[in-house]
Amino acid sequence: MSFKDKIVKEKLPTHLAIIMDGNGRWAKMRGEHRIVGHQNGVEAVRQTVEAAGELGISYLTLYAFSTENWNRPQDEVLGLMSLLVEAIENETPTLMKNNVRLQAIGDLASLPLEVREKLQGTISNTSGNSGLTLVLALSYSSRWEIVNAVKSIAGQVKNGDISLDEINSDLFSNQLTTKGIPDPELLIRTSGENRISNFLLWQIAYSELYFTELFWPDFNKEELYKALFDYQNRERRFGKISEQIKDK
Repeated sequence: MSFKDKIVKEKLPTHLAIIMDGNGRWAKMRGEHRIVGHQNGVEAVRQTVEAAGELGISYLTLYAFSTENWNRPQDEVLGLMSLLVEAIENETPTLMKNNVRLQAIGDLASLPLEVREKLQGTISNTSGNSGLTLVLALSYSSRWEIVNAVKSIAGQVKNGDISLDEINSDLFSNQLTTKGIPDPELLIRTSGENRISNFLLWQIAYSELYFTELFWPDFNKEELYKALFDYQNRERRFGKISEQIKDK
């Protein structure tokens, strides 16, 4: 029996976030260049997006490229940017067919012009879709995002637009690149690494964390169903005790 058959759709997360890790090591184990791992990771993205959409999940955020990734070898960075352009181009018809809306967060101005143009084109073309919202985190850093939010709020206080007493968690959330997107209830990370790596640090305050030993290219629909089934069997208390949750 597939884990899909065990999933209760009413208990699915509204927002699922994934740190897609292990492409390079997957390729190295096979004696291939790291870029081959990234190429094979595209199929895992395709399966994950398709499965999330079929299940009715509203938001899926994928950590595609961090600000720290710019420090990787130049040939790998160039290969990743080229692959990103190719993937956006090739997958746009599928996104349209499956009613998926594309969005992006991060320091998008730092991306190469061709990437920005292809990305913006697909974001525009899919803006009218009403199914799954796929959010790509590109040149993204949570610390960068938080610092920018602080600067924005400080500027508003300095200009007299808001007072110190008006600053709260909701106001802060609205200064982030994820404004209007609910916080993820579940964060998945592949490759056996048990860390967050500067991803959605504010937004995952109450997220459930799921770590798998699989490298990202080996992640598929069944593995996603397995993670979601695990999530549904957890008790999310938000600081309360079990009795309070059960009595609700």
